[in-house]
Amino acid sequence: MPSEVHEKPPTGLSRRTFIAGTTGAAATALVLAGPYAPVRAATGSDYVIRWNRARQTILGLGFEIQSDSIGSGNNGLPDAFTSVPHDLVPSERDRFCTEMLRAGTSRGFRYCRLAMGLYLRGLSDDGRNVVGRWPEQMDELRSMIAKGKVEGMSVEYWSPTPYWKSTDSYIRGTLKSDSQEFLSEFADALVQDVRYLEEHGLPVSWWGLQNEPDYQTPYSSCAYTDDLYHKAFRTAASRIRSQFPSARIHANSYGGQYGIGGARIRGDDDALALVDAWTWHRIGTNTDEQLPGRGRFSQDLEGRDVYNNEFEYLTWDVSRRPWYTVNTAQSIMNWMTFHDSPTWIWLHALKPTYNSESLGYSLGFWRPWDDDDMTHFPDLAKGHWTWNPMNWNAVAGFLRHMPWDSVRVEVDEPNVDGDHRIMAWRHPNGSRTFAVTNRGTAPFTFQVDVGSESTFHGSRYAHDLNDASLGAVTGSTVEFEVPAYSIEFWTEKS
Repeated sequence: MPSEVHEKPPTGLSRRTFIAGTTGAAATALVLAGPYAPVRAATGSDYVIRWNRARQTILGLGFEIQSDSIGSGNNGLPDAFTSVPHDLVPSERDRFCTEMLRAGTSRGFRYCRLAMGLYLRGLSDDGRNVVGRWPEQMDELRSMIAKGKVEGMSVEYWSPTPYWKSTDSYIRGTLKSDSQEFLSEFADALVQDVRYLEEHGLPVSWWGLQNEPDYQTPYSSCAYTDDLYHKAFRTAASRIRSQFPSARIHANSYGGQYGIGGARIRGDDDALALVDAWTWHRIGTNTDEQLPGRGRFSQDLEGRDVYNNEFEYLTWDVSRRPWYTVNTAQSIMNWMTFHDSPTWIWLHALKPTYNSESLGYSLGFWRPWDDDDMTHFPDLAKGHWTWNPMNWNAVAGFLRHMPWDSVRVEVDEPNVDGDHRIMAWRHPNGSRTFAVTNRGTAPFTFQVDVGSESTFHGSRYAHDLNDASLGAVTGSTVEFEVPAYSIEFWTEKS
């Protein structure tokens, strides 16, 4: 959850002002007006794809699941079980898994981010451990992961259970003690939490100690000092590594290697050895900040990976939705192109129709069983879901055209332009894809040297356009015009 929303709902949208949903395969014309009207076209040349110069392996993308309730505007923890997949009728659960989680392919999202102490917040009998809050919850999640063909969970604490907290509550506070004896018992409890998940069919792919350790919020949170984070991470992560050696471990989940505890971990060889990646939250930011020379995201990594594991919009102006869609796509591309990130995680798959934050946070909306207001989404029945195209159309193309374990390759890009991005990768089966974006107000012509005579088939995405076929381009250098506020994927067909 975003730290910037502390005590009140995000501004800029009334609780019921949403974009009308379209189907995931909708392909309607992109029409821009006012300040977004296209002007004079521009041309970019000298893009050269170096297919034999491999960079990082791109593991795949992730999403978060609201598998328990939260108050509108992120305010409080209701008793209601309002959540997905729990609320969805059986046919909608299946459609959710196949159309969104798998994006209509054999594989789509690779990781499900699970907010421990928030969207999984039941308590064990002794209060030390997180468990399911209702009898079917774990089976619902297990079935979702299996049907969605998700590899595993990215497990992270919004708060440990109240047993360990200074507030005796999931909300606000910190750990009760920093003594090594206490932290050792605490670490054992976190190990048991992972064991519980795996015993219930939820394999753990990534593990993190704490979401946004800088902040205390009106929903689940736990604040850390530099020293406490370092000591707790070193103790708990060593136990996790020992018991679950295949789980990757990340550190900080807000400011990465410069966040709370980061400097102390970098200065401690034993703690540093437990870090597989540093995680950041750059929530809804203009993705120019990931361009070369703009930030410190790739500095002081100590040989570790770095990635953004939460992206969404806290405030929004619906008239700017074309920009938001392409900006989100460029967040994925800029982290991977300029910082060699192995993954990237969007905030929420689905959010409820009546939460004020839902537009900026979700890839789609579902109608809970207690929502009787049909003013918006009048055709959306209770227990059903629909798309949020502003956000879904930004990530769908990567799910469809970038298989797990694709290998990004270098692209010569003499003039790095914040509004026009290019990224290329090789699929595990040997085929090739490159993606381009145009975040500008005018059409933009790309000229791309693909190395040899080749044929690539294109598809286009925008805020109201999803997987529109563009036909084929052939040549050793291909040229094509990309409309304003558009994302395109060009894939080699054998």
